Amino acid sequence: MSHLALYTFGVLKSPLADPAPLTREFYDIGEAVYRRIGQHPGYLARAEAADGDRGALFEADWGAWGDFAVPTWYGKGHTVETTALAATLSLWTDLRSAFDAIYTGLHREALHRRADWFERTGHANYVFWWVSDGVIPTWRDGVSRLEHLHDHGSAPHAFTFHDSFAPDGTPTRSNAKTAGSWTPGRPGR
Repeated sequence: MSHLALYTFGVLKSPLADPAPLTREFYDIGEAVYRRIGQHPGYLARAEAADGDRGALFEADWGAWGDFAVPTWYGKGHTVETTALAATLSLWTDLRSAFDAIYTGLHREALHRRADWFERTGHANYVFWWVSDGVIPTWRDGVSRLEHLHDHGSAPHAFTFHDSFAPDGTPTRSNAKTAGSWTPGRPGR
Protein backbone atom coordinates (compact mmCIF):
# COMPACT_ATOMS: atom_id res chain seq x y z
CA MET A 1 0.00 0.00 0.00
CA SER A 2 1.25 3.48 -0.84
CA HIS A 3 0.92 6.66 1.16
CA LEU A 4 0.84 10.20 -0.11
CA ALA A 5 3.65 12.54 0.94
CA LEU A 6 3.01 16.29 0.99
CA TYR A 7 5.65 19.00 1.29
CA THR A 8 4.63 22.65 1.58
CA PHE A 9 6.92 25.66 1.55
CA GLY A 10 6.30 29.39 1.75
CA VAL A 11 8.46 32.46 2.30
CA LEU A 12 7.08 34.66 5.06
CA LYS A 13 7.03 38.44 4.81
CA SER A 14 8.70 38.70 8.22
CA PRO A 15 10.95 36.42 10.27
CA LEU A 16 9.37 33.84 12.57
CA ALA A 17 10.93 35.66 15.54
CA ASP A 18 9.20 38.95 14.64
CA PRO A 19 6.93 39.98 17.53
CA ALA A 20 4.51 41.83 15.18
CA PRO A 21 0.79 41.04 15.51
CA LEU A 22 0.61 39.41 12.05
CA THR A 23 3.40 36.97 12.93
CA ARG A 24 1.73 36.07 16.24
CA GLU A 25 -1.57 35.65 14.42
CA PHE A 26 0.08 33.33 11.87
CA TYR A 27 1.43 31.16 14.71
CA ASP A 28 -1.87 31.09 16.58
CA ILE A 29 -3.84 30.09 13.49
CA GLY A 30 -1.12 27.63 12.49
CA GLU A 31 -1.26 25.81 15.81
CA ALA A 32 -5.06 25.52 15.59
CA VAL A 33 -4.82 24.29 11.98
CA TYR A 34 -2.28 21.61 12.94
CA ARG A 35 -4.55 20.37 15.73
CA ARG A 36 -7.52 20.09 13.34
CA ILE A 37 -5.57 18.50 10.51
CA GLY A 38 -4.09 15.97 12.93
CA GLN A 39 -7.63 14.73 13.60
CA HIS A 40 -8.69 14.62 9.94
CA PRO A 41 -9.56 11.24 8.38
CA GLY A 42 -6.71 10.15 6.11
CA TYR A 43 -4.03 12.08 7.96
CA LEU A 44 -1.19 9.79 9.06
CA ALA A 45 1.70 11.88 10.42
CA ARG A 46 3.76 15.03 10.02
CA ALA A 47 7.31 16.06 10.70
CA GLU A 48 7.64 17.59 14.14
CA ALA A 49 10.83 18.80 15.75
CA ALA A 50 11.73 17.04 18.97
CA ASP A 51 12.18 20.31 20.86
CA GLY A 52 9.38 22.29 19.16
CA ASP A 53 11.28 25.62 19.19
CA ARG A 54 9.80 28.28 16.91
CA GLY A 55 12.28 29.29 14.27
CA ALA A 56 14.94 26.71 15.19
CA LEU A 57 14.10 24.75 12.08
CA PHE A 58 17.64 24.25 10.79
CA GLU A 59 19.09 23.17 14.13
CA ALA A 60 16.14 21.01 15.25
CA ASP A 61 16.15 17.24 15.60
CA TRP A 62 13.56 15.97 13.11
CA GLY A 63 14.18 12.28 13.74
CA ALA A 64 13.30 10.00 10.82
CA TRP A 65 12.20 13.01 8.75
CA GLY A 66 15.89 13.94 8.32
CA ASP A 67 17.75 17.22 8.44
CA PHE A 68 15.70 20.32 7.68
CA ALA A 69 16.21 21.57 4.13
CA VAL A 70 14.85 24.39 1.96
CA PRO A 71 14.68 25.01 -1.80
CA THR A 72 17.71 26.63 -3.41
CA TRP A 73 15.67 29.74 -4.22
CA TYR A 74 14.99 30.51 -0.54
CA GLY A 75 17.18 33.56 0.11
CA LYS A 76 16.30 34.61 3.63
CA GLY A 77 17.92 33.69 6.92
CA HIS A 78 18.74 30.38 8.53
CA THR A 79 19.10 31.50 12.15
CA VAL A 80 16.34 31.67 14.76
CA GLU A 81 16.32 35.47 14.41
CA THR A 82 16.23 35.57 10.59
CA THR A 83 14.33 32.49 9.40
CA ALA A 84 11.29 33.65 7.41
CA LEU A 85 9.59 30.54 6.12
CA ALA A 86 6.85 28.06 6.82
CA ALA A 87 7.27 24.44 5.74
CA THR A 88 5.40 21.22 6.42
CA LEU A 89 6.02 17.60 5.58
CA SER A 90 3.21 15.11 6.09
CA LEU A 91 1.81 11.72 5.14
CA TRP A 92 -1.74 10.99 3.97
CA THR A 93 -3.71 7.95 2.91
CA ASP A 94 -4.92 9.51 -0.35
CA LEU A 95 -5.53 12.67 -2.37
CA ARG A 96 -9.16 13.07 -1.32
CA SER A 97 -8.27 13.16 2.38
CA ALA A 98 -5.54 15.72 1.80
CA PHE A 99 -7.80 17.83 -0.40
CA ASP A 100 -10.62 17.80 2.14
CA ALA A 101 -8.30 18.76 5.00
CA ILE A 102 -6.65 21.57 3.06
CA TYR A 103 -9.68 23.12 1.36
CA THR A 104 -12.24 22.99 4.17
CA GLY A 105 -12.61 24.44 7.63
CA LEU A 106 -9.93 26.37 9.44
CA HIS A 107 -7.17 25.63 6.93
CA ARG A 108 -9.32 27.02 4.11
CA GLU A 109 -9.83 30.19 6.17
CA ALA A 110 -6.07 30.44 6.66
CA LEU A 111 -5.49 30.02 2.91
CA HIS A 112 -7.66 33.08 2.32
CA ARG A 113 -5.23 35.04 4.53
CA ARG A 114 -1.99 33.77 2.98
CA ALA A 115 -1.33 37.10 1.21
CA ASP A 116 -1.10 38.71 4.66
CA TRP A 117 1.74 36.40 5.70
CA PHE A 118 3.53 35.08 2.60
CA GLU A 119 5.53 36.60 -0.24
CA ARG A 120 4.70 35.72 -3.82
CA THR A 121 7.71 33.83 -5.12
CA GLY A 122 6.76 32.51 -8.54
CA HIS A 123 7.38 28.97 -7.29
CA ALA A 124 4.94 26.21 -6.41
CA ASN A 125 4.21 26.14 -2.70
CA TYR A 126 3.40 22.44 -2.39
CA VAL A 127 4.14 19.09 -3.96
CA PHE A 128 2.82 15.53 -3.63
CA TRP A 129 4.45 12.17 -4.31
CA TRP A 130 3.71 8.57 -3.39
CA VAL A 131 5.84 6.57 -0.95
CA SER A 132 5.71 2.90 -0.04
CA ASP A 133 4.07 1.89 3.20
CA GLY A 134 6.55 2.29 6.05
CA VAL A 135 8.66 4.91 4.25
CA ILE A 136 9.08 8.25 6.01
CA PRO A 137 9.81 11.04 3.52
CA THR A 138 12.60 13.45 4.42
CA TRP A 139 12.81 17.21 4.18
CA ARG A 140 15.39 16.78 1.41
CA ASP A 141 12.92 14.56 -0.49
CA GLY A 142 10.32 17.33 -0.26
CA VAL A 143 12.72 20.00 -1.46
CA SER A 144 13.91 17.81 -4.34
CA ARG A 145 10.33 17.10 -5.42
CA LEU A 146 9.28 20.76 -5.19
CA GLU A 147 12.27 21.86 -7.26
CA HIS A 148 11.54 19.09 -9.79
CA LEU A 149 7.93 20.25 -10.03
CA HIS A 150 9.08 23.83 -10.63
CA ASP A 151 11.62 22.82 -13.29
CA HIS A 152 9.65 20.10 -15.11
CA GLY A 153 5.96 20.37 -14.19
CA SER A 154 3.76 17.63 -12.78
CA ALA A 155 4.83 14.02 -13.23
CA PRO A 156 4.36 10.87 -11.14
CA HIS A 157 7.59 11.88 -9.34
CA ALA A 158 6.19 15.25 -8.19
CA PHE A 159 2.67 16.56 -8.71
CA THR A 160 -0.14 18.88 -7.62
CA PHE A 161 -3.86 18.46 -7.06
CA HIS A 162 -4.58 19.80 -10.54
CA ASP A 163 -2.19 17.43 -12.32
CA SER A 164 -2.18 14.38 -10.08
CA PHE A 165 -1.16 10.76 -10.42
CA ALA A 166 -2.15 7.46 -8.83
CA PRO A 167 0.49 5.38 -7.04
CA ASP A 168 1.08 3.38 -10.23
CA GLY A 169 1.83 6.58 -12.20
CA THR A 170 -1.52 6.73 -13.95
CA PRO A 171 -2.76 10.31 -14.43
CA THR A 172 -5.86 11.14 -12.42
CA ARG A 173 -8.36 13.96 -12.53
CA SER A 174 -10.46 15.81 -10.04
CA ASN A 175 -14.18 15.19 -10.19
CA ALA A 176 -15.75 18.64 -9.76
CA LYS A 177 -19.12 17.21 -8.67
CA THR A 178 -17.58 15.46 -5.68
CA ALA A 179 -14.75 17.78 -4.73
CA GLY A 180 -11.78 15.88 -3.56
CA SER A 181 -12.45 12.58 -5.30
CA TRP A 182 -10.06 11.40 -7.95
CA THR A 183 -10.58 9.06 -10.83
CA PRO A 184 -8.20 7.59 -13.41
CA GLY A 185 -7.91 9.61 -16.57
CA ARG A 186 -6.40 12.72 -17.97
CA PRO A 187 -5.12 15.27 -15.44
CA GLY A 188 -7.63 18.01 -14.67
CA ARG A 189 -6.84 21.70 -14.96
